[in-house]
Amino acid sequence: MLKKTTWFALVLSAVLLIAGCGSKNEGNGNNANANSGAGEQTENTAAGTNAADEKTYSIAISQIVEHPSLDATREGFLAALKDGGLIEGENLKVDYQNAQNDQTNNTTIAQKIASDKPDLALGIATPSAQALVKNIKDSPVLFAAVTDPVASKIVDNLDQPGGNVTGASDTNPEATTKLVGFIADNFPNVKKVGLIINEGETNAVIMAKKAEEEFGKKGIELVKAAVTNTSEVQQAAESLIGRVDAFYITLDNVVVTGADAILKIAKKEKLPFFSSDRDTVEKGAFATVGFKYYDHGYQVGQMAVDVLKNGKNPGEMKVMMQEKLDLIINAKVAADYGIELTDAMKSAVADQAENLIQ
Repeated sequence: MLKKTTWFALVLSAVLLIAGCGSKNEGNGNNANANSGAGEQTENTAAGTNAADEKTYSIAISQIVEHPSLDATREGFLAALKDGGLIEGENLKVDYQNAQNDQTNNTTIAQKIASDKPDLALGIATPSAQALVKNIKDSPVLFAAVTDPVASKIVDNLDQPGGNVTGASDTNPEATTKLVGFIADNFPNVKKVGLIINEGETNAVIMAKKAEEEFGKKGIELVKAAVTNTSEVQQAAESLIGRVDAFYITLDNVVVTGADAILKIAKKEKLPFFSSDRDTVEKGAFATVGFKYYDHGYQVGQMAVDVLKNGKNPGEMKVMMQEKLDLIINAKVAADYGIELTDAMKSAVADQAENLIQ
């Protein structure tokens, strides 16, 4: 009986020992699971923090009309944003609107952008910039392809624009002076120059006044033919035949859009055609004094990066001007206008590799 009791006690002790070990292992397992859960939670929190740091920006672009200079401005602007780390489709949303040169559309677009409240709005061309400035008061507005931001009442001061607005002007008064000088020096038979103009565009009126002053100093008369829309450009150009010795246009969005009609007539009548923008020269006008609009847009894009990523206040950013001017000649079309391209003309182009198109 004693042996049985002893045996029973030994068996019972073994059972209790095994049970205790099992309980301990289960406890360790629970602790491991708890630690694993805590690690996952820490990783998830860190991932959430990183996601929050990767902000997505929204911008809106209002462009008055599509033509090569304004399109190049937009392309340069977006390229600068990309180079600055703001990439459309990744951390940048772009709302692009084109008014098709309609003022009602232009106003509606500006009002919609104001209600959408993007992080930044860009107005390409004077009318688009004016509409955005009128409707947006509490977020950054930048402008490009604007001839005279002060006269257009977009800003009050170029050095200290104030408020929520800044940008870059697409002209320099010296450009007109230099182009008129080139015409007077190399085309002695040009006594009257035809200007097709939409006098509803502030920028066109400002440039026309400057051109008239400069041509007057050289004894050349500026003869105007007014239009109100692109469809009237051809008729206006035809009305100047027999009355002028050459054509000239400003940075007039209506007229630049219809430049093909002027090109056709000018070549047919052998009347030299001078423009105020490089893109029209690349299309077939003979010469201008200017720059690349892509570079102009890129300049404004760099300003946008400073505003969005570096927190700069637009009102404290100086309005930029185009300083790097050069004569641009399309040598390929000289014969079309009956022009003999002289060495003197070529030598007037500082960067011939870039600006003597041949």
